[in-house]
Amino acid sequence: MAGPVLILIPGLLNDADLWRDQVAALSDRFDVRVADITRGETMDALVETVFGLADGPVSVAGFSLGGYVAQAMLMRSPERIARLALLDTAFRPDTPERAAERAHLTRLATASGKFLGIGDRLLKTYLAADHAADPVMADRVKAMTQRLGAEVFIRQSGLIRQDGEAALRAFAGPALVLCGEVDQITPPEGHREMAALMPQAELVIAPGCGHLTPIEAPALVSGALARWMERT
Repeated sequence: MAGPVLILIPGLLNDADLWRDQVAALSDRFDVRVADITRGETMDALVETVFGLADGPVSVAGFSLGGYVAQAMLMRSPERIARLALLDTAFRPDTPERAAERAHLTRLATASGKFLGIGDRLLKTYLAADHAADPVMADRVKAMTQRLGAEVFIRQSGLIRQDGEAALRAFAGPALVLCGEVDQITPPEGHREMAALMPQAELVIAPGCGHLTPIEAPALVSGALARWMERT
């Protein structure tokens, strides 16, 4: 439909299925477009791809790696970001420990003869325990990561995640910062820091959820995005 443009950016090893519930819930009020960040070799290339989805100022919601892409968009062209939502993400570069873990997983994906996406063991770090035990939810996540495969995982893992603090401090528009209560990948403490940087930020913590809030708490995420889109 015609209406304010809302661009949703998936995370690492995510495709549009990550946002399917939000697209269904919000498309009657907003012009919802889902970015594809599986192809670019650099963060600059992904920024070009996402900005290419619309002209003029846009509202951007980035999940996990997509949150870093949204911040890179803000650093490059702040005048084009009308609203900013950051979900289950971070604003600092990788810590040495996180970089080492990412490098380890990349080596495994490179060496493996058959990339199987996120398996049951790793899934438990992405989903809250109850959700990881839900076969429908778990299979949805695993299928998405298997569709994209090793090439996408390796390419996305190698992207440089920049420090977004200065850009977030300078952003004065409506902001949403949202994460799962038990997110092990990007815990709530970092989201409280992010929200504190932006004068118009609303902080939302999804009870009983892990890292994949668009899938784990679809109604809560859709409602938070709708409120954010309607703020002036």
